[in-house]
Parts: sequence; structure tokens; C-alpha cells
Amino acid sequence: MSVEIVEQAKTGFLGLKSTPAVVKVLYDVKEDRTAKVESFLEGLFERMGVEAGVNVTEGEGSINVTLTGKDPGALIGRRGETLDSIQHLTNYVVNRGVSGRVRINLDAENYRQRRNETLESLATRTAGKVVKYRRNMTLDPMNAYERHIIHSALQDYEHISTYSVGSEPNRRVVVAYGNNNENAGQSGAANYREWR
Repeated sequence: MSVEIVEQAKTGFLGLKSTPAVVKVLYDVKEDRTAKVESFLEGLFERMGVEAGVNVTEGEGSINVTLTGKDPGALIGRRGETLDSIQHLTNYVVNRGVSGRVRINLDAENYRQRRNETLESLATRTAGKVVKYRRNMTLDPMNAYERHIIHSALQDYEHISTYSVGSEPNRRVVVAYGNNNENAGQSGAANYREWR
């Protein structure tokens, strides 16, 4: 807590026209972001009509949330769109108006890990086809995080380079046949910037 005197008190003449001091008091409120995450998600699920358990753990610079429930499909949505939306809303609510941003990572039924494995497998199969047929292949539209998984999985793949085309929400990864060494510095840095 810090106290700053903005204006000194004035006694006035014979006590007439005296003014009190003006003081500015500043104090830090340490807000429990974990509790804020839990409270927000429980209220959101109540309004959605979804029964879900919320398990929150704090990491370094992030808060990890695991959701459990009878119907995980309602929490995950098509290709994880509902889960991504809930994560985005939670990030916004928790970080609004505070200094020191913290990243919220949401997962339900280990969906993120399974999706990452599926995307890495897709990347490897596609790269094999690109090398075999020596033709570029364009993948289905993906969000920035999923594109990042594809770019990372293929960054050291011989004779393959990757880049993204289009605009959100229809941005796609192109797996291209070519000398990976020529494009490695540019595409890797560009893809990392895109995801962040």
C-alpha cells in the first residue's frame, strides 16, 4: 500500500475556510485467477445447461483447465470449435483489465492430445504423398494452433516445405514439394509468428 498527499490541509484564518488534506491511497489487490476461472466456467456451463466438472491447476504463466462431464461432445464441439470458443472467452474474462496476462489452456477428455496426434499423423501421410507424387497438397481449413502443429511436424521433413494461404476462418496449410533447406529459415519463422 502506498499513500500520496495530493494537497496539504489548510487551517484557514481562525478556523474559517479550513480545508482537509487530499490523500491518494493505492493498494494492490492480488486477484485469485484460479478462482475466477472456476467461477466463470461454472456459471457458463450452468447457462449452457451442461453438467461439467472443472479441475484447475496453475502452471508457469498459464492456468490449465480439465473439463469432465457426462457429455464431452457438448464441451468439445465439431473439431474442437466449442472447446476453442470456451477457452477464448475464459482467456478474455480472466485477463480483462489486469496487468500480467496469463494463458488459459482448456481440455476435455484429453481431446487436445488426441487431436495433436491426429494432426501429426495427417502431416506425415500428406508429406509422404507430396514426395511420392511431387505435387503440392492443400489441407482443409484449420485454426492457427492446428496449422502450427502441421508446420512443426514437417519442419525437418526432407524435400518438404509448408506455408499457409487464405484468410481466417478458411486459412489452410499447403504442403509443398521442394528443397526444405532453402525455405527453412523463412517458413519456420513465419509460421511461428503466425501462430502467436
